[in-house]
Amino acid sequence: MLERSRRKNDTEITFVIPADQPCGHVSVVGDFNDWQPGAHPLVAREDGTRAVTLNLPPEHSYGFRYLAAGDYWFNDEHADAHDGHNSILHT
Repeated sequence: MLERSRRKNDTEITFVIPADQPCGHVSVVGDFNDWQPGAHPLVAREDGTRAVTLNLPPEHSYGFRYLAAGDYWFNDEHADAHDGHNSILHT
């Protein structure tokens, strides 16, 4: 799931997944971090979900996926779009 807050010069995007699905470490990777695994790990929140927040330039589109332990890649069902392989985020 994606949570958004528009700011004056950027868009704050929070990537959110359930606490236990999948289990283990998960990071979000995409065009915004040159697809570097582990660059943006999701951390536990009080409400039982895991999340990471990034500030991204407005009016751009980014491909992204989540990467879990064991080289398990998965998409965000609630992304703005999907291109057949990646989730798509529009800021």
